[in-house]
Amino acid sequence: MEACNAYYYASRDPLGATGDFTTAPEISQMFGELVGAALADAWTRGGAPRDAAYVELGPGRGTLAADALRVLRRAGFRGAVHLVETSPVLRSAQAQAVPAANWHDCLDDVPPAPLLLVANEFFDALPVRQFVGAIERRVTLTPAGLAFDRDGDIVETSPAREQVARQIAARLHASGGVALIIDYGHEHSAPGDTLQAVRRHGYAPVLAGPGEQDLTSHVDFEALRKAACAHDVKVTKLVTQGEWLQHVGIDTRAAALAKAHPDRAPEIRAARDRLCNRGEMGELFKVIAIHSAAWPAPAGFE
Repeated sequence: MEACNAYYYASRDPLGATGDFTTAPEISQMFGELVGAALADAWTRGGAPRDAAYVELGPGRGTLAADALRVLRRAGFRGAVHLVETSPVLRSAQAQAVPAANWHDCLDDVPPAPLLLVANEFFDALPVRQFVGAIERRVTLTPAGLAFDRDGDIVETSPAREQVARQIAARLHASGGVALIIDYGHEHSAPGDTLQAVRRHGYAPVLAGPGEQDLTSHVDFEALRKAACAHDVKVTKLVTQGEWLQHVGIDTRAAALAKAHPDRAPEIRAARDRLCNRGEMGELFKVIAIHSAAWPAPAGFE
């Protein structure tokens, strides 16, 4: 999974109508603006430290960063921007959207500073391990092609995700700040096979075309919480994306945009519904925040 996704993201822009999938920031500017508003509010209530930095893990085309930073700058934030991205194709797109950014291969390379960190649809693409009856499930080569070496009741774990959660928590504990994690997944750890492949906006066989399709799995937010709590930080409750966006004001923002652009009102309403409604992204996608003990919890988790 790690090898396939590394090649996949390094060799193309997978986003949008001509790609394989669409993320929330590409659906509407409202998503990134509300992320920015939540971070600006937390930064202000955290004392507005001048050395705070905006950090995004897996920032796609840079759309979310550009929208969030527009709001943050209006709030007085003048800190540095650090994007953790390994794909040269996506770095090029991000440079167009956020020209002043600094790029890094991993979070450990980001200089010490209070963090305003965002990870939107980042954790789901980190590799998982699967076990059947306590024996690890592996991929093998058969005369018919790639195949799993065993089937049965599956338990998934992701040491890679837990490591990143611990890294985020350690940075927040050391330097202060907040982290917003937005992804699809489940609140409690549970057995089950959630590994999936997406190609041309539809599901595809997981082992077909290695490196030519996006591989993801459901994020286990309970495991992330436990990993983060290994450090002296605070973790909010988990809420759905629809709940969080409504709590931080998407309906007010949608009304303002529709008033300013009446010709786009149906488009704006459709985007709001896609982001928030239960049958769309609103329930499957979840939001959780990690913050240092000295910083307040971001808005939206009341």
